[in-house]
This record gives sequence, C-alpha cells and structure tokens, in this order.
Amino acid sequence: MLLRRLTVGAAVVALSTLAMPAQAHNATYPPGRITVDVVGVNGSGCPQGTASVAAASDNTSFTVTYSDYLAQTGAGSGGTDFRKNCQLALQIHVPQGFTYAIARADYRGFAHLQRGAYGQERANYYFQGMAQTTRRTHQFNGPYSDNWQASDQTEYSDLVWAPCGEERNLNVNSELRVYAGTSSPQNLSFMSMDSTDGSVSTVYHFAWKECPAV
Repeated sequence: MLLRRLTVGAAVVALSTLAMPAQAHNATYPPGRITVDVVGVNGSGCPQGTASVAAASDNTSFTVTYSDYLAQTGAGSGGTDFRKNCQLALQIHVPQGFTYAIARADYRGFAHLQRGAYGQERANYYFQGMAQTTRRTHQFNGPYSDNWQASDQTEYSDLVWAPCGEERNLNVNSELRVYAGTSSPQNLSFMSMDSTDGSVSTVYHFAWKECPAV
C-alpha cells in the first residue's frame, strides 16, 4: 500500500467559473489545512512508484502525474498492452463544516496513432460506498501524433458531494485503450497519460460548499 501525504495551505478566495459552476460562487474555501493521502494504487497503468499526486496551493484542484502509463498495439506489443488502467484510492481530509465534489477533470497525454487506428481514454470517480459516476469515453482517431486533452465537466445539479462529517475514500479510475482498426498490425500505435517531456498532469477541480449546521 502506498501512503503519501500532501499538505495544502488554505486560501480564502472566490472560485473561478472554470473550477466551479455559478451556483456555488458564494461558497468559500475551507480554512486551515487540507491533506490528500494516497492510500491505494492498483492497475497496469500505474505500477508502484509511477503515479504521484499534488494539491494546488489555492485549494482549487489536485493533480495526478503518471510516468509509465502507456497503451499500445502493433509491432512489439504484447497481447494485453492495448489496454492499461489505473485505480487510485484517495483520502481527502477537509476541515469540519465543509464538503467537496469533483466539478471537472482534465486528462492529458500524448498519442501516436497510425491511419486507421484509434485510441480511447475512459474515466470515472466515486466515493467509497456510493454509486459510481458514469464512465465517460473520449476517442482519438489516426492519423494522429500530438499531445491530446479531454475534459469531463459535471453540472452543479449533478455533482456528487462527499458526505458531511464522514471520511470516505475518493476512488479515481482511468483507462487507456488503443485499437489497430484498419491499420497494419506491423505499425505501432500508442497512447499515453503523460506527455513526451512529462510536464502535464491529470487535473481534478474541486467544488466546495459548507455543510448544514448541526
């Protein structure tokens, strides 16, 4: 089990329109410290030690960076290399009286897809013991050789909030798939959840609100 604690200094600022829907603009960030503990890592896309998490200093988001998350098909590929996945279990501790949801997730990486091949990025996230959010799929068609980006945004009315007064793991699931399609099986196609220089990360944007007074 991997346990990594990340500490964030709190800031009391207005949420940007990208980080939170308009209905929540009156909410404030929680005072004090927020910590993110990575309590579980599993999957072929994130072998031990290849995924790291960092929280934004202004409490708007946290990022996940992968260093060995790549799906491929074609020359030199194994039978299961076309699909890679990663499951992260996170404990996000917030001060009493506040709760959070994931308002938007931005996924980034690099893809090299031959003509006729295609790649897919899939993801969802949910709180321990609660129903999973819908798994969303983004497809990229060859020929393609460039950085890629996909975003999943949730309307405010559909946000799933962490239960007030409870600590439940936030489970973050992602998956990459690459299919040869009509391309030659001798030509390599691949898709990664990082960039060629490792400078980009997956970003999960928070929405915050105050819990009802007890």
